[in-house]
Amino acid sequence: MKTKVTAVFDIGKTNKKFFLFDKNFQEVHKEYISFDEIVDEDGHPTENLSALQKWLKEVFNRILTADEFEVKAINFSTYGASFVHIDKEGNPLTPLYNYTKQLPEQIISSFFKTYGPKEKFLKNTGCADLSMLNSGLQLYWIKKTKPDIFAKIKYSLHLPQYLSYIFSGIPVSEYTSIGCHTALWDYGKRDYHSWVYKEGIDEILPPIVSTETSINMNYNGNRIKIGVGIHDSSAALLPYVRSLKKKFVLISTGTWSIAFNPFTEKPISEDLTDKNSINYMRINGKPVKASRLFLGNEYKIQVEKLNEVFGVDKDYHRTVSFDYDTYFEIMQDFTPSFKWESIEDDDMPSITYYSYHKYEHAYHQLMTELVLLQIKCIKKAIGDDTISRLYVDGGFSDNDLYIKLLSHYFRDKKLRTTDASLGSALGAAISISDTALNSKFLKKNYALKKHVPFIVS
Repeated sequence: MKTKVTAVFDIGKTNKKFFLFDKNFQEVHKEYISFDEIVDEDGHPTENLSALQKWLKEVFNRILTADEFEVKAINFSTYGASFVHIDKEGNPLTPLYNYTKQLPEQIISSFFKTYGPKEKFLKNTGCADLSMLNSGLQLYWIKKTKPDIFAKIKYSLHLPQYLSYIFSGIPVSEYTSIGCHTALWDYGKRDYHSWVYKEGIDEILPPIVSTETSINMNYNGNRIKIGVGIHDSSAALLPYVRSLKKKFVLISTGTWSIAFNPFTEKPISEDLTDKNSINYMRINGKPVKASRLFLGNEYKIQVEKLNEVFGVDKDYHRTVSFDYDTYFEIMQDFTPSFKWESIEDDDMPSITYYSYHKYEHAYHQLMTELVLLQIKCIKKAIGDDTISRLYVDGGFSDNDLYIKLLSHYFRDKKLRTTDASLGSALGAAISISDTALNSKFLKKNYALKKHVPFIVS
């Protein structure tokens, strides 16, 4: 008898993954691939959209004919801040512009001259000034600099919705993609910002539907429920929102560490100069207050330097566990020692200096300084809300120093770690499921662990 499954394409910038989940959301099949980037007309690296589309179809068509699986539903989770602009035949008109591409300065200044003041605009849209990461400004840029192409656009689809469109042929928009620092959404009005209407951009944005929407259709002779796609950060948050009753903040760690507060009453940051306070949206359109830190990136840079200075193996840092005596020694006359290369911090010294002769001491110093930055980031996400629970997933969830120090500094909160390697893919599967989750879900599916602060002697 065939196993009934939900299929999910989880598309990251590097790895493209395909999962099958059974009715209990257990992974029963996984495969992945990566493609070499191509370049756009300006020579900037970008996604190979045609190779991606070809792979999606090949993988899915093969699974449909597999003896062991019966696909009942499919959904898509992808990175955000990316548009695919299609013509009336459904063909892409431009490359998938990379969100690392810089918009011309004259476009940005022209935009804010018309729709500013800049600070007020960024505040209303819950954005920092992030150039192409504000993907809505990409539409303004195309309209002003490529009018012939703009005139041919039938629909501009966020990347998750484009992948859904490949299979369903139905163009839609949904909240998690719109709310991903696009500069399209006015969080106060809970509608597109007025500039979207004034520029006629609304005419090429498809109707907004709930992220939980699915389209029942016949696909290659199979009756399948096709989801409308979901932004990966919002997807990773969803299993927690669905299974937990009490308020929490999720700290999703990796290259970026992003603290998500889905219970905020005050989503928009008052600090107009803070580029690391950004907003997302839940699947129902409610705001998520988020604060980000370039934690994993900075950690990698500093560990490589430590390894060189102390002459240790590149993986030695993984063997260092928290030691109370070492930490106590560091905290006697604590001063910051590290000059960050990818993080802005008013307290950092002008150069890095190593005060200790042992690698373990220097590593404890590094982790203490990074955790102190992480605490500031989490507190920004919490704001004035009363939050008593913290959940940590991603790469740092098994870093002993990171977890012990975080637990120590947040002694008033309950800290849990989860192994959410399937996070965004599982969230995409859950978003189109009618299954109710309970508090046991995280323990069963996410290897939930409780942590208590170390005893201070």
